[in-house]
Amino acid sequence: MQVQVHTDHHIDGHESLVTWASSEVKTALSRHIDQITRVEVHLSEENGHKGGKSDKRCMLEARLQGRPPMAVTHHEDNLHQAVTGAADKLNRMIESAIGRASRIDIPPPVVQE
Repeated sequence: MQVQVHTDHHIDGHESLVTWASSEVKTALSRHIDQITRVEVHLSEENGHKGGKSDKRCMLEARLQGRPPMAVTHHEDNLHQAVTGAADKLNRMIESAIGRASRIDIPPPVVQE
């Protein structure tokens, strides 16, 4: 699973933030690591330097094999809570989609090599 982290111009995308966010997402989605090809993490501060409550936003977009992309957004007071909250939401969304597909007996996608 590849994780790409993007930040807006209000957030310093230093190496430790990128490493932490990648690790957090990988850990949260570890049950589905074989089905996810890529996760994009978009971190932003919606109010800029003005501050404000719940102005940190994390948007996660996951690309699963043979499925359309799935995306979630989570707002919090700091980036750590925003990333953690978004990763939890995305994990639940993926589990729901996979569970729904298994109940319908949809065969897994055929991967051509």
